[in-house]
Amino acid sequence: KDLIEYRKANEIQVTETAVIDFPNDFGSFKLHMFQSTVHDSEHHIALVKGDINASEPTLVRVHSECFTGDIFGSKRCDCGDQLKTAMALIEKEGSGVVLYMRQEGRGIGLPAKIQAYILQDQGHDTVTANQKLGFKDDLREYGVGAQILKEIGVGKMRLLTNNPKKIIGLDGFGLEIVERVPLEIEPNEINKAYFQTKKDKMGHIFHMLQ
Repeated sequence: KDLIEYRKANEIQVTETAVIDFPNDFGSFKLHMFQSTVHDSEHHIALVKGDINASEPTLVRVHSECFTGDIFGSKRCDCGDQLKTAMALIEKEGSGVVLYMRQEGRGIGLPAKIQAYILQDQGHDTVTANQKLGFKDDLREYGVGAQILKEIGVGKMRLLTNNPKKIIGLDGFGLEIVERVPLEIEPNEINKAYFQTKKDKMGHIFHMLQ
């Protein structure tokens, strides 16, 4: 484990494989594709708006893939709304980065995530459902993401997140987080318990729940 952490901190474990113009519903971005040098099948995407200057704070959203929320607009979570809101905020800012990490279901993958939904329908919350399936609360790791941000020129960040653990995971690797920018989405009738679990068991900061 120590060797893995050392390598993440001292070796570049991603390769940029493509850069394209990426106009979308929110504005004009550049799409940077990165491939892991450790897991050949693992790819991540950075959507970059404007010019990135390492000496100036960059508005950054690190977003873990949520197939059900990002693509199909699931009301069981707030992921899709968070992604859209982050894109809109960065477009308004005129520069920034959305880093899209392929870490479905807090790192457990899509099939396990659907099984976790079954357990949630039986009364478990998102944390105990993952645990019952044999996973930790959150398997996401941010070392590779930090490397990608460095590769595209980010130095200082204004991080769009409600999750203090994400700040700990990204702070380092030559990156500095100068501000946490809240990204709060109003709960709906279906995902209120999901929000409460994130606040109570995972330490997320939601002023609207206080």
